[in-house]
Amino acid sequence: MSVYHVYARLTVYAPDQQALLYITLAFSLVLSFLLWPRSRDAASDRVPWEDLALAGLSLACIGYMFVNYDYVVNRFPTADALTRMDMAVGITATLLVLEATRRTIGAALPIVAIVFLFYGFAGPWLYGWLYHKGLTLEIAVDQTFFTTEGIFGVPMTVAATYVILFIIFGTFLERSGAGQFFMNFANAIAGGARGGPGKVAVVSSSLFGTISGSAVANVMVDGWLTIPMMKKTGFKPEAAAAIEAVASTGGQIMPPIMGAAAFVMAEFQGVSYTQVMIAAAIPAFFYYGALFAAIHFNAVRSGLKGLPREELPILGYIMMRQGHLFLPVIVLLALLLYGFTPTYGAIIATVALVGISWLRPSTGLGWRACLEGLRDGAVQTVPVAMACASAGIVIGIVLQTGLALRFTAFLIDFTYGSLLPALLITMVAGVILGMGMPTTPAYIMQAALLVPAIMKLGVEPMAAHMFAFYFSCLSAVTPPVALAVYAAASIGGAGLWASGVQAMKFAAAGFIVPFFFIYNPALLFEGSWSEILRAVLTGTIGVIALAASLEGYFLRVANWFERGLFFAAAMLLIDPNAITDVIGLGLLAVGLLVQKIWTIRPTIAPETST
Repeated sequence: MSVYHVYARLTVYAPDQQALLYITLAFSLVLSFLLWPRSRDAASDRVPWEDLALAGLSLACIGYMFVNYDYVVNRFPTADALTRMDMAVGITATLLVLEATRRTIGAALPIVAIVFLFYGFAGPWLYGWLYHKGLTLEIAVDQTFFTTEGIFGVPMTVAATYVILFIIFGTFLERSGAGQFFMNFANAIAGGARGGPGKVAVVSSSLFGTISGSAVANVMVDGWLTIPMMKKTGFKPEAAAAIEAVASTGGQIMPPIMGAAAFVMAEFQGVSYTQVMIAAAIPAFFYYGALFAAIHFNAVRSGLKGLPREELPILGYIMMRQGHLFLPVIVLLALLLYGFTPTYGAIIATVALVGISWLRPSTGLGWRACLEGLRDGAVQTVPVAMACASAGIVIGIVLQTGLALRFTAFLIDFTYGSLLPALLITMVAGVILGMGMPTTPAYIMQAALLVPAIMKLGVEPMAAHMFAFYFSCLSAVTPPVALAVYAAASIGGAGLWASGVQAMKFAAAGFIVPFFFIYNPALLFEGSWSEILRAVLTGTIGVIALAASLEGYFLRVANWFERGLFFAAAMLLIDPNAITDVIGLGLLAVGLLVQKIWTIRPTIAPETST
């Protein structure tokens, strides 16, 4: 699977785009049934006969599309009638996609897709904005499987062209030992500071996001080392779990390699991935800057120290032995900024990685490591591809029934044309959707239903899509279903709710900054350089003030009045507006002055008679 997708992007002899999508789905379906057991409890090392049968049935369905390729690609969808065999293949393939998705990522997304399919049939019996004329079984099958706006729509296109190549790059990077290098590098530069292990988690998890686009995967790889280190130096278990969960969640929003949803976002908008990457830079900087500041204030308030000097790696030694592993990421970033497509950028960076790894024999990638990297790349792509295929079912029904247009009109009427309520609804929807499914399908559903309404209210497309993307990611640290927090809490032996609440405090900038870039695109690198630089400067001060407010410490422990001043200053400073910046700086100065000169009088106990 991996070799074919690399070959398909490098040669002019590869089949066209539609054939590539069929082949990607065939690979993904077969691997889903061979590598994921029919139930979560299955522990046999043999593939059950029924799974072999489902894999064979998957190949038969895709094979039918190739045998009748000219007919399939040249017919007029939903106008030319389907044959009985077309219907049988379309229904069977759709059921296979739903089952494969259930096996690889859970039942939530297949259930949502089934609900939308039923909605397609039930339109005539519904009322208000939900009403539509209804789809026949033939139209539903045609839209879902035989057009380029269903299973083989934009999400699947992104998985087949971009995502697999970047995942392969990440697996090669991991095989070279980059994960351990990132951890050593983070320890060397931040481990000895106050709350050092917490700051190490921030640095290493943001770097590890280059390898993995999954918050839970980041936690499981990074957390086993950072969480015990944090607890060892005095962090409470729930704080240690929350820090790792929030740091790992940010991997999806951290350029240069973001989560799969970022590639879908670029495709939906018809822009390059480089534009998405650049737009995400300032919000990601604020997200991690606020987390870094919150860890520092938490550590100082609690009197925590860093790791002992003798336990820290030496930065110069680490860079001399493994510093070259930064080069492939720099090569990829340079290629993207220079104008190469993401597909060629990922392939060239992967080839460069193999060569660069041999600058030190200890990190050299031999043929066995390369084969294992290709294998891991395919295996990690399968859940993403199946999520994209099932999300395509939802997109197809939304388009065929006209739900997006009616829902946009309903949302605008419901909010009386006011932007803020529409944003709040989108935020809640993103968090709820992300609780039950991966970031990519959660974002796709918002892009289909909610983002058009926000854009209709005057928001720039990039800001609207980035807003939905952010809250799809942040569901991983939002109770009651916060998967990244659950993973971190299980490692740290911490309470789930206590860790979840602390995680929301640490991730506060992620919940607040999206509202500001909606109203001022300078935070997305749109505008003059003076506007952007001022936004970065005042926003950085703002997120530090926000962290101080939520952690209750700046120059010393803050009372509620001082915390209120810091919070108000933060809200005004994050908003890149000259007037709000001046007022915000004034409030911050007042808060700091009060902290500096306000001494708390000791309480004198009353005399007692004897």
